[in-house]
Amino acid sequence: MTTVDLGMPLPRKDAVPLSVATRRTSRQIMVGTVPVGGLAPVSVQSMTTTSTADIDATLRQIAELTAAGCEIVRVAVPTADDAAALPVIARKSGIPLIADIHFQPKYVFAAIDAGCAAVRVNPGNIRQFDDQVGAIARAAKDAGIPIRIGVNAGSLDKRLLRKHGGVTPEALVESALWECSLFEEHGYTDLKISVKHHDPVVMIEAYRKLAGRCDYPLHLGVTEAGPRFQGTVKSAVAFGALLAEGIGDTIRVSLSAPPVEEVKVGAQILESLGLRPRGLDIVSCPSCGRAQVDVHTLAERVTAALEGFPVPLRVAVMGCVVNGPGEAREADIGVAAGNGKGQIFVKGKVIRTVPESQIVETLLAEAVRIAEERGVDVEA
Repeated sequence: MTTVDLGMPLPRKDAVPLSVATRRTSRQIMVGTVPVGGLAPVSVQSMTTTSTADIDATLRQIAELTAAGCEIVRVAVPTADDAAALPVIARKSGIPLIADIHFQPKYVFAAIDAGCAAVRVNPGNIRQFDDQVGAIARAAKDAGIPIRIGVNAGSLDKRLLRKHGGVTPEALVESALWECSLFEEHGYTDLKISVKHHDPVVMIEAYRKLAGRCDYPLHLGVTEAGPRFQGTVKSAVAFGALLAEGIGDTIRVSLSAPPVEEVKVGAQILESLGLRPRGLDIVSCPSCGRAQVDVHTLAERVTAALEGFPVPLRVAVMGCVVNGPGEAREADIGVAAGNGKGQIFVKGKVIRTVPESQIVETLLAEAVRIAEERGVDVEA
């Protein structure tokens, strides 16, 4: 087999991996087995969409989220039936379970007693929450679990709205720090904070201000971000800006879409910033008049064929020879396609030319070969 060397760059001995800004140093909490803050890896969260009272359906969805890469999962607890289901779900969930509590403080205690890994409370939605803080702090401390103070734009105290003239970054931060101070009065500091807003600009500024005024770990989120496309863009913009500044310890992408999609987007954001090891990285051409193949369809087919591949791969899918050879140097495998055929390259070398109809199966075969060389049995 004839190969053409495209000039694979040799690694420099003095090369330093590129990364985003130095992480903000926060105190660390443990959400079950997952460390959050204290320079631990940024974790990905999501939330089930099932009725929590439906134990089997909820556990199935948690298993799907876990398989997609979710590391912490949250369930809603709006009713007594939901609270009653928590002990079984907490025991059988493969990842740490957080109970999401609104309106009824009694469910906070039920979640703690059920063995949940953490509890999320929204003070603005719990009647006379400040009067309950002492008892909640004692129960959480005795159980050794953390609490997330989740401040949302839609549930700010009216006094803060009047003071700041609306939902501003300052109002969100003041609300969060005030609630934290109430827990601190009872000697409880095992806290995580979020200050979510649907507008990425407001959200970014709120987290920047919050990061400068405390050392609690921060949960990033753009609340009510919208449908899949819009919500992905909003979350990527907001998370990218903050994480690139070293702000953020755990993330939840909020989409009007199946929760598995939230996990995929969250993981991809972290991979793109070098904050978690890359999995499948498709490098493909944009729409271009030079393209001699339907790059969009080809890239989608390659992505589908390699989805869930068990080893990290960078795959280049190029529609002409202008950028193909250059991308070949950086990719594990790839193709430069046109005129009904494709040049297949592996680690910077063109190894063969195949008909367009065989491109995907050839790339998959090369991917399997690479996996086997690394000791991974793809068939298993």
